[in-house]
Amino acid sequence: MIAKRAAAELQGPCVVNLGIGIPTLVANYIEDDVVHFHTENGLLGVTEVGEVDPNLVNAGKLPVGEKAGAAFFNSAESFGMIRGGHVDVAILGVLQVDENGRIANWAIPGRNIIGVGGAMDLLVGAKKVIVTTTHTTKDGKSKLLKECTFPITSTRSVDMVITDLAVFDVVEERLILKELMPEVTLEEVRRRTEAHFIVGGLLDEHPVT
Repeated sequence: MIAKRAAAELQGPCVVNLGIGIPTLVANYIEDDVVHFHTENGLLGVTEVGEVDPNLVNAGKLPVGEKAGAAFFNSAESFGMIRGGHVDVAILGVLQVDENGRIANWAIPGRNIIGVGGAMDLLVGAKKVIVTTTHTTKDGKSKLLKECTFPITSTRSVDMVITDLAVFDVVEERLILKELMPEVTLEEVRRRTEAHFIVGGLLDEHPVT
């Protein structure tokens, strides 16, 4: 449901980088031939796996396919694309989001470092950044916090946060509640969200079909 809602934000022609986790599912809901998926380890034109090639993987080391017209390049050129502003949309997974739209997604204090990967560069270079995440942790704690307790990835705020409960726009470093997921109430979102947010004037209570 989260990935399907994120896919609704994509309209070609555009170049889209998908992060690890929920973002990789977004491609399952795209039928637009001019939405081109990019992976920072060196492929533009990522598609679903046909025949598994162990040498053909995305940044998360998962097997991927290549669509007709795909381009391969080294990682330096790939990061040059990101830093040069040639990625239109980045869809990232996160550990935490603060009420200003800043994210933490690369390290948990006291545990082995996940690694910042390309997330820091994508936050700086992508024209639009969408976050996809469950609203709470496995033990029920909010991932949308007043302030991140994990190291932040960038000082740039993201543009949109999509969870299993709601959709938020980030406007002038403030969370604006835009939509509620099916069968979710505003009271439930308030109860499960630590971060302060503003309820948008045209709140859609059932955006996903």
